Amino acid sequence: MGAPKLNPPCKGWQQDLPGPDEPLAEAPMLLWLAPTHLDDIYVELPRNTLSLRGLVIWFAAFMGLIALAYAMLNVWSLATEMYNAQDLVIFVLMSVAITALCIWSACVFYRMDVSPPRDLPLRFNRLRRKVYVYGFHSVWWNPFTRWYVTTASYDWDDLRAEKWKVRAATANGGLIIKEGVSIAVVRPGTNEIIERFDLSTRAANTSNVWAYVCHYMQHGRQGLDPNEAEPHDANDVPPYNLALRLAPRVEWPADMDAESRSAP
Repeated sequence: MGAPKLNPPCKGWQQDLPGPDEPLAEAPMLLWLAPTHLDDIYVELPRNTLSLRGLVIWFAAFMGLIALAYAMLNVWSLATEMYNAQDLVIFVLMSVAITALCIWSACVFYRMDVSPPRDLPLRFNRLRRKVYVYGFHSVWWNPFTRWYVTTASYDWDDLRAEKWKVRAATANGGLIIKEGVSIAVVRPGTNEIIERFDLSTRAANTSNVWAYVCHYMQHGRQGLDPNEAEPHDANDVPPYNLALRLAPRVEWPADMDAESRSAP
């Protein structure tokens, strides 16, 4: 496996993957993932922001109902029960704290599910030798601050990929294992990281996605399985998924959209 080449390596580093123009170590194949666009100029890959997207919004509604019911119960208790001064202070403080926690949780769940765009696509333009990243900045613990879309482009030759795996214990003693591929942008001629973004965070087939991208950038569509391509508009979402229906549409800046779709 060796030691990490990049400074610093990603969290949970397992191995460095082949560079942009190096021979591939794995088959260029995709599982549970398909390009939203594939032609001789560029390939676009989707990225999910949350595996349970579409369900978390209902947790938000549930927490909101709990907050409302708890507040009404406390008002009824204050109206019907007699408290001495000390007990009254404790009761009010606990009521406010629990109600505020429920409201905060509802807001966090709602924003996690609804605020991110419908997709966070990556475009790899083979002819320009550039990658275009549609990202999103959020602060999960503060649903009241500004969350916003980010876009950026980087030279293909400055990209490096790392495979990672992290393990975390759950409250009931279980174990969560998550793995993926992180793409790093390095300063030209160095291994110094200036930016990072995720390529894939699936439970399997993570490094094959990088092999797929490298094969496309090196050789084009030749040798790729045509059955893996399922072109579709990233803004076309299932009508039953309320969170995605409420989420912002993917809208690239006009100049970047035109550049990322075209040849030099």
